[in-house]
Amino acid sequence: MTSLHVYFGRDALEAPPVVRKLHPSDAFAALAEGFDDFRAMPSHLVFLAIFYVGAGIALTAMSSFGDALQLVFPLASGFALVGPFLAVGLYEMSRRRELGAPFRLADAFVVANSPALPSLACLGLALIAVFAAWIASAQAIYGSLYGTAAPASAASFFSDVFSTDRGMLLIGLGCGVGLVFAVLVLSLTVVSFPLLLDRDVGLVPAVATSLRVTAANPLAVATWGLIVAGLLVLGALPLFIGLAVVMPVLGHATWRFYRRAVERDPAHEHPATWPNLKLRPANYYATPHSVLFPPPQRNDG
Repeated sequence: MTSLHVYFGRDALEAPPVVRKLHPSDAFAALAEGFDDFRAMPSHLVFLAIFYVGAGIALTAMSSFGDALQLVFPLASGFALVGPFLAVGLYEMSRRRELGAPFRLADAFVVANSPALPSLACLGLALIAVFAAWIASAQAIYGSLYGTAAPASAASFFSDVFSTDRGMLLIGLGCGVGLVFAVLVLSLTVVSFPLLLDRDVGLVPAVATSLRVTAANPLAVATWGLIVAGLLVLGALPLFIGLAVVMPVLGHATWRFYRRAVERDPAHEHPATWPNLKLRPANYYATPHSVLFPPPQRNDG
């Protein structure tokens, strides 16, 4: 695979994605469809319970006992910044269900055979970099107001945060900067990960399509962002346990939102299954798209 293909797939110019006009109600409709996917594939509760709940508790523990109590909220909220990448397996499950292919828990991991895997990985690394930048920013805000000393205890820290002008300023600055990071990630990824799974467009056109969707549908995308943020807050209470349900639903719903935001092009969609990476022919990237990826068999019944 050439590095160029990672950034620009063969369909980027041949069949550029067409963005639809959306209404805020589409965000709620996508959420309902995502919940329907979750009910049809409840085994994925285990897949995300292990990762999200375990990671959330681990992050809290590390912060509490690592003299970094001030980073508990930034870590917990910033963890959602990498959520679009971590939910790729759920997009794949919704894709397979939509195409009428069999779906099992193990099928969440077949994205390893996706021709877009390098592009997905690059975009995922970019989100990790954004996450790191958010944590650094949160620490810088805390340092500018409280200095370099770590909070003496959770009780004194929270008392100061919620009862002093300095604490209110910390909350205001933190939420404001966090909102900037959240809007950035939402704009870049609202449809980019599902699009990479669906078509061979490459990283740059996928991100550009996300930006076009956001620019063309600011109210719908903002509504979707508020839905995601609200459910993540609910899911984080208590101790992130609710994320075991919230994250699978949001993952499936993201795929459904993508389907509403970008017009389908069955002639250029990947099939329900992909050829194994190790078994691809040497001329894979020189072979006509229609030979390697014939139009998927639709199952609308």
